[in-house]
Amino acid sequence: MELTRTATVLAAALGGSGVLHLVRPRTYEWLVPPELGDARAWVHASGVAETATAGLMAVPATRRAGGWAAAALLAAFVPAHLHTFRVVPRRALPMTVAAVRLPLQVPLIRIALRVARGR
Repeated sequence: MELTRTATVLAAALGGSGVLHLVRPRTYEWLVPPELGDARAWVHASGVAETATAGLMAVPATRRAGGWAAAALLAAFVPAHLHTFRVVPRRALPMTVAAVRLPLQVPLIRIALRVARGR
């Protein structure tokens, strides 16, 4: 996929997710490990970070910085994905969703790094 299109798709995904974090924070609060403290604050902060990262990737002059920010952000979400296994019901569908989400971070981080490196 062409780099501009790759960056645009990742920016749209992060931007959409960021907006959802801000307008429907309760949807995400359960994903925050309790050891981190106030879940609502973390959800709002991650929504702002995702939206800002999407903005950086949307502008050619800041696209590479946005790629680095996206890679860091996606890596920072790994604890939340691991925490999911502690809190989802032990039924097939929720466990499958949790099991798919965690390894999905790897290709997303790779895509972000491609954008960061300008490749």
